Amino acid sequence: MASELSAHERSRCRNCGFEAPGGDDAWRRIEVPKLGRMTQCPNCGSTDIITSR
Repeated sequence: MASELSAHERSRCRNCGFEAPGGDDAWRRIEVPKLGRMTQCPNCGSTDIITSR
């Protein structure tokens, strides 16, 4: 059931509006010291990303 929920989750960049499924390869992953791994928008480079269903 958890996989069904995650398949419907969408992530959106709050800076430029780019959207893709959460966890999709379209998103960049970066390592930030003291914060760990973060998702980054491939269009504008922002890390201000929200995920919704």
